[in-house]
Amino acid sequence: MADSPEDIKKKTKTYLLVGGVLFIGTVLTYLVATQEFLDFGKHGFDRDDCLIGFAIASVKATLVAAIFMHLNHEKKAVYWIFFGSFITAASLAGLTALAYFSPIHDKFFPGAKPGYEGQAE
Repeated sequence: MADSPEDIKKKTKTYLLVGGVLFIGTVLTYLVATQEFLDFGKHGFDRDDCLIGFAIASVKATLVAAIFMHLNHEKKAVYWIFFGSFITAASLAGLTALAYFSPIHDKFFPGAKPGYEGQAE
């Protein structure tokens, strides 16, 4: 916490700098998604543009969490909680990928293969 006017001025400069970086990141994300001169990969919005957008969003989220939410000064327990949330999200993404590559085969599943029980006749 800031105790002196100098500390407050330093924090204000930091907040303004981070706010400017967040604004530039937002503009850059918009430009990557819409402008042809920043088009990565194939023409139009595709996987590469999406990955660049997610990378920019990750940097912005990290800045917000570290600076504005003051997580750069927090105890280790907070970092373990956030690390656990990332592990949970990665696990859910992995389970989703497993379900995609090994779907349930029944008559209600649009990609059902013939020869499985429950297949629509």
